[in-house]
Amino acid sequence: MQQPMYILAEGSQRTRGRSAQDSNIRAGKAVAEAVRTTLGPRGMDKMLVDSSGEVVITNDGATILQKMDIEHPAAQMIVEVSQTQEEEVGDGTTTAAVLTGELLAHAEDLLDDDLHPTVIVEGYTEAAAIAQDAIDESVLDAELDDDLLQKVAESSMTGKGTGDVTADVLAKHVVKGVRMVHEDNDGAFDRDNVRVLTRTGASSSATELVEGVVLDKDPASDNMPKSVEDAAVAVLDMKLDVRKSEMDTEYNITSVDQLTAAIDAEDAELRGYAKSLKEAGVDVVFCTKSIDDRVAGYLADAGILAFESVKKTDARAIARATGAKRLGSLEDIDEYDLGHVDSVSLRTFGDDELTFVEGGAAAKAVTLFLRGGTEHVVDELERTINDAVDVVVAAVDKGGVVPGAGATEIAIADRIRSKAAGIEGRKQLAVEAYADAVEALPRTLAENTGLDPIDALVDLRARYDSEGIAGIISTGRAGEIGDPIEYGVIDPAAVKREAIESATEAATMIVRIDDVIAAE
Repeated sequence: MQQPMYILAEGSQRTRGRSAQDSNIRAGKAVAEAVRTTLGPRGMDKMLVDSSGEVVITNDGATILQKMDIEHPAAQMIVEVSQTQEEEVGDGTTTAAVLTGELLAHAEDLLDDDLHPTVIVEGYTEAAAIAQDAIDESVLDAELDDDLLQKVAESSMTGKGTGDVTADVLAKHVVKGVRMVHEDNDGAFDRDNVRVLTRTGASSSATELVEGVVLDKDPASDNMPKSVEDAAVAVLDMKLDVRKSEMDTEYNITSVDQLTAAIDAEDAELRGYAKSLKEAGVDVVFCTKSIDDRVAGYLADAGILAFESVKKTDARAIARATGAKRLGSLEDIDEYDLGHVDSVSLRTFGDDELTFVEGGAAAKAVTLFLRGGTEHVVDELERTINDAVDVVVAAVDKGGVVPGAGATEIAIADRIRSKAAGIEGRKQLAVEAYADAVEALPRTLAENTGLDPIDALVDLRARYDSEGIAGIISTGRAGEIGDPIEYGVIDPAAVKREAIESATEAATMIVRIDDVIAAE
C-alpha cells in the first residue's frame, strides 16, 4: 500500500468543508448573541471580571467584546468589526456586531439550501450597496443646529447608565464643547481638543465643561502660587537640572576653593533657568521632564508656577490651547515662544488637587470634567461621553443624521426587498436574507423594550408602509411604535453606513472560509 504523505506539522488540526463553515458561523453567532441584550435604551449591562479580579460594568459593545478575551479566529473578526466601528464613528458597536451575527445566521440557512458561498457573498454585497442608497435617502433635510445635535448626543447616551435626569445636561455640555472646538479652529475638528477627565465624589449632574485643559498635576513646589491670572505659558521638553556629560567623565577636586567653585557653577546654572524664564515674562511652566528641587525653589521665589513630568499628550493639548511652542532649550527664549491663558488655578477635589488651565488664547481646547459616585460609574460615564462626542462630530463632518430607533433599518429592509424582485437567479435569495438580517435590529430593540418582537415587526412594517417612518420608542416601562423624529431619537448617518459596510465585509469573509488549519 502507498504510504501516507504528511504535509502539515505533527499536531496540526485541519477542518474542511461544511464543518469549517459551521464552526466559524457558530462562533460568530455566539459572539453576537453575547451583546444582543445590550442594544437600545432598555439594553442591559454586562459585568466582566478578569483573572486578577478587576471588574468592568458596561453595555458598550466594543468594551464587552474586548474584555471577553475571545480566541476563536472567526469570532475575533467580529471583535475587530466592533473596534473598527468604535474608531471610525464612536458608536454603533453593538449594532455592527449583532448585524454580523444575523448575516452569518441567515448565511447558514442558505448554505443548508445548497447555495454556494460565492452566490451568498455576491447577494450580500449587492444588498449592502442598496442599503447604503437607502441610508442616503433617509438623511434628514434639516439644519444641524445645537438642538438637533443635542438629540443626537442624547440618543447615543440613552441606556448607558447616565440616568435620564442628567442625559440632557451632559448632551448640552458635549454639543457646546464640540461647537467651540469646531468653530474656533475654522471648522477643522481635532478630536484631541475635546478631552475627558473623571473624578469620583459627586453625582454625574455635577459634570462641567471646562473651556481649557484640566491636568492631574501638583506644582513642583508647595511655595508656588496657587493661581495665576492672564498668564504667559511656556511648554518645555527639557530637564531643568544640572547638565550631565554624555561621556563617562571624572573630576578630581584637590582644594576647598575648587569645590566651592564647582558648587557655585552648578548653582549658577540652576538659577539661570529661573532667570531666563523670568526675564522672558513667563508666569507658568509646563515641563515634560523633571525639575530639580533647587530650580523649583528659585522658580517659586520668582513667582512662577511650574509643573514637572507633564504627560506629552497633556503638553500637546496645552500647546494647542495656548499657542505656546514646545521648547527644547531656553536659549533665545522670547515672548513669541510663549502661549497665553486667562487663568491657571489649582482646585481640590477630595484628596486630589487638579490644575485648571482655562481660556486658551490661540485655539480652543475643552475638557469635559466628569463626576460620579464610584469608579465603575465614572468609567462607564467616560465611555458614554466619548461616544457622544464622536457621534456629534460624525453628524457634523460625515453626512448628516437619520431617524433612529430602528426606523432606518426598516427603511433599508423595505428598499432591499423591493429591489430584490428585479434580481435574477439564486442571488435573489441572499439579497432577501440580507433584508431579514437587517430587520433583526429593530426586532431586538422591541424585545429589549418588552414588546413582542414578531408583533412589533409586523406593526413597524405596516406603519412604514402607511406613514413612511416607524421606530421602536421607549416610553415609561415599555416600548411603542412611533415616529423617532417626533421623540428626538436621531442617529448619525455615518454610524449606519459604517455598520452596514463592516458587518457585510466580516460576514462575507467568514462565509467564504472552507478550510481551517490550526497549528498545535
